[in-house]
Amino acid sequence: MAECLSATAEATEKAGAAIREGRLVAFPTETVYGLGADATNDEAVASIFEAKGRPRFNPLIVHVADTQAAEEHVVFNAEAEKLARAFWPGGITLVLPRKADTPLSLLVSAGLDTVAIRVPAHETAKALLEAAKRPIAAPSANPSGRVSPTTAAHVMEGLGTAPQLAYVLDGGACPLGLESTVIGFPEGIPTLLRPGAVARDEIEKVLGHALGDADAGSGEEGRASPGQLESHYAPGSALRLNAETIAADEVLLAFGPRAPDAETSMNLSASGDLKEAAANLFAMLRALDAVAEGRRIAVMPIPDKGLGEAINDRLKRAAAPRG
Repeated sequence: MAECLSATAEATEKAGAAIREGRLVAFPTETVYGLGADATNDEAVASIFEAKGRPRFNPLIVHVADTQAAEEHVVFNAEAEKLARAFWPGGITLVLPRKADTPLSLLVSAGLDTVAIRVPAHETAKALLEAAKRPIAAPSANPSGRVSPTTAAHVMEGLGTAPQLAYVLDGGACPLGLESTVIGFPEGIPTLLRPGAVARDEIEKVLGHALGDADAGSGEEGRASPGQLESHYAPGSALRLNAETIAADEVLLAFGPRAPDAETSMNLSASGDLKEAAANLFAMLRALDAVAEGRRIAVMPIPDKGLGEAINDRLKRAAAPRG
C-alpha cells in the first residue's frame, strides 16, 4: 500500500529521493494529480505503464522546472517560445522535437521523435521537481482510461495498492481540475492536440491567429498527445450526453440554473460558470459513479465554448464505447 503524506517540506524531500531511486510518486499539479517517475530512467518510466495498465503507444508528459530546463530536452520554434512565455508555468503542454542528446527515456515519447513537455505551476509539483533533481514523467495518477484524480483520496482509491507506487503527496484538491491543453506543431503549424485547462481562445489571442485542429483518432497526430484514446476518462457507469430530461434509471450531472429535478444529482456549476464546471468535472463524475448503483449518468448540455470545449471532449470520451 502506498503511503499518503501531507505535502510538507520533509515529505517532499522524501518523495524526491524516491523519484531518484526509480520509484513512483503521485503528486498534485494545478490540473490533476500526476503519477511521477524519473523521466530519464527507462525502468521507472516503464513502471508507470505497468501501474496504470496504460497502452504503450500513449505518450507521457514530462514535467520540468522552467523553460530553460525544457530547452535541454526539446527544440523550440518561435511560436512555441511565445506560448511558453505566456502560459508557463501553467496548464499548457507543448509537443516539440526531441533533442538528439536528451537523456529522456524513449518510452516517454512512445516511439515518436517528439516530447510532450510542460512547466507546472502548483507549489507542490515545483517543490517535488526541485527535490528530485530530475525531469518527471507524469500522466494522470489513475488506472488507464478511468476518471482522472483531483484529490489524493482519488489516487489512493485507484492506485493505492499498486506495488510500484511509493508515496502520494497530498497537496489538496487541484485548482483547475482538468488536464493541460496540448499544442503540437506538425509542419510548424500550432495545432490543438487536446483541449484542456487553457482555453483555445486564450492561446489564439497570444498567437494572433487560429490554431490548427488535429484528427484525434488513432493516427499519428492523436498518438503525439496523451488522452486521445477514443474511450478515456471513463467512470464505471454509462453516460448519456446532452440530456434535457432524466429517466427513472438515471442520476444527473447537471449544469446551470435550470437543472431538471432528479432524485440523485450534482451540479457542475449552478451559475453556469465553465471554470467552476471544469474544476468539478472529475470529482463529480466519481461521486455520481459511486452512488449510481447500476444507473446511467445523464449529463446536461455544456456550452461548447471556452473551457466547455475541453469539458465536452472529456465527456465524449467518457461516454464512448469501451474497448
